[in-house]
Amino acid sequence: MEFFKIRRDIPFMSWGKITTTISLVTFLLSVFFLLTRGLNFGIDFTGGTLMEVSYDKPVNIDNVRKALATVEMPEAVVQNFGTARDVLIRLPLKKGVKAAALSETVAVALKKSDPSVQIRRVEFVGPQVGKELGWQAATALLFVAIGMIIYLSIRFEWKLAVATVIANLHDVVIILGFFALFQWEFGLPVLAAILAILGYSVNESVVVFDRVRENFRKMRGASVSEIINNAITRTMSRTIITHGATQLAVLAMLLFGGPALHYFALALTIGILFGIYSSVLVASPIAMWLGVAREDFVKIKKDGEGAPRSTAGVQP
Repeated sequence: MEFFKIRRDIPFMSWGKITTTISLVTFLLSVFFLLTRGLNFGIDFTGGTLMEVSYDKPVNIDNVRKALATVEMPEAVVQNFGTARDVLIRLPLKKGVKAAALSETVAVALKKSDPSVQIRRVEFVGPQVGKELGWQAATALLFVAIGMIIYLSIRFEWKLAVATVIANLHDVVIILGFFALFQWEFGLPVLAAILAILGYSVNESVVVFDRVRENFRKMRGASVSEIINNAITRTMSRTIITHGATQLAVLAMLLFGGPALHYFALALTIGILFGIYSSVLVASPIAMWLGVAREDFVKIKKDGEGAPRSTAGVQP
C-alpha cells in the first residue's frame, strides 16, 4: 500500500557524513549523561516495598501522596492499579528502617487519611534481587544483539548485520541517555520497551536492506549510493504508514495510560523516532562505508582467465 509515490530518488547517502556526525554527537552525549548522572533505577532494580491498597470509592491520587508526605515518603511512586479504587504504592529503601516497619507506618498514615483503605498486598524486593534483575537485563540485551547478528548474517551478509546492530544499539544508548539526563525512573516496563524497540528497529532495517539486495540484482549500472537511495525512497511510504500507526497507539498510552504506562510509552516514543532515523540515516551509511557491493549479493561465475560465463542461448 502506498499513500503517495516519490518520483525521484532522495539522495540520502550524500548526507551520510552529516547524519552520522549528528548520531555520533548524540551517542557521545548519551554516554556522558549515563556516566555522570546515571540511571534513576526504580525499586525493581534497587529494592524496596510494594503495597497494593484498595478504597471503598474512587480515590484521588494526590490525597494519597499527601498522606505519604506526612510520614516523610514524598519520593514514593503512587499510581492507580486496575480501577480508580485500587492504588499501587512503590516505596524505596530507607536507611535504618526495616521494610515491615516502613509498610506499617505507611498503612497507619493511609488509614488516618481515609479509614476505608484496605491493605491488599505487601511485597518486599531486596537489593540483591534488584542487582540480579540488572544483570539479567544486561544479559537479555546482549543475547538480543547476538541473535540479531546471527539472523541478519544468515538473511543478508555480515556487513549489513554489523550496520544494523550498530544502528540499533545506537537507539538503545540514546533512550538510556534521555532517561539519565532527565532522571526519569528506569524500571522493568522501560526495559520491556527497549527490548521491543530493538525488534521494531530491526524490522525496519530488514525492509530497507531487503530492497537494497533486490536493487543490486536489478539496477546493474547504478552505484552503491544510488542503489541505497532508491531502496530507502521506495520504502518511505511504508515507513510513514507503519511508524505513524504505531506512534498513534503509543501516543494514546502516553496521554491516557496514566503513570503505570507513562515511562513505557515515553521510551517507545523516543525509540520509534530514533529507530526511523537510525534505520535510514545510520545503518545505510555504515553499510556503504563497510564496503557493501554487488558481489556480496550477486555471485558471478567465471571461466578460464576470469571472463564472466554466460549461459544465455546454451542448449543442454
